[in-house]
Amino acid sequence: MAKSKTSEIHSPYREKRLSHRRGYVELLLVQPVEHLGDQGDVVRVKPGYAYNYLIPQGLATIATEHHKRMIEKHKARLAEIQRRRLASLRSLAAQLAKQSVTIEANANEEGHLYGSVGAHEIAMALKELGFSITEEQVRLKGPLKELGLYTVQIHLGQEIDADLKVWVVPSVKEEKPEKPQKPEKAAKTEKAEKSEKAQKPSKGEAPKSSSTPNQEPKSTKKSASS
Repeated sequence: MAKSKTSEIHSPYREKRLSHRRGYVELLLVQPVEHLGDQGDVVRVKPGYAYNYLIPQGLATIATEHHKRMIEKHKARLAEIQRRRLASLRSLAAQLAKQSVTIEANANEEGHLYGSVGAHEIAMALKELGFSITEEQVRLKGPLKELGLYTVQIHLGQEIDADLKVWVVPSVKEEKPEKPQKPEKAAKTEKAEKSEKAQKPSKGEAPKSSSTPNQEPKSTKKSASS
């Protein structure tokens, strides 16, 4: 007598029994678990650890075949996102390698800076050129303290770095233009100069005395006694 075929019913309990093989249980982590895995990872653990801690605490669930297929699709999407991100970072690194920034600083005649140039100044210079780079991404071994050309490493992430040329040049002091004199002040100055010239005697001419000339005293005639 032929045996009747029974239809297979997909049940999580059956998946649970199938996953319980060779002394371990396959779980899908719902939350990251230290020393075990991150969220979305499929891990194998001992049955006691699974049923007494991970599952009751809501940290994991039984990894069914449906879960595994969903995880594979999710990983494929993440891989595509990562691929595009890496391509974008490589393109940015190529652009930065072709760029150079110039930073002005006060320095003495020997080229030593009175201060220093650090990650903040370099990040601000890149921002003016349209690059969104943070201070933490500028990798300096130490502040720049002399004039010259430096090659500075910019960390873009995902183990991708770019070499940026940084020129440190002496700052140029702008000379302030003289303020024009007001018309009234200029007229007074011109009048004072004319008055000074008028008071100076010409060559060969004796200086005039400002005091009145001395008059000879009148002689008094004594009348003779007759």
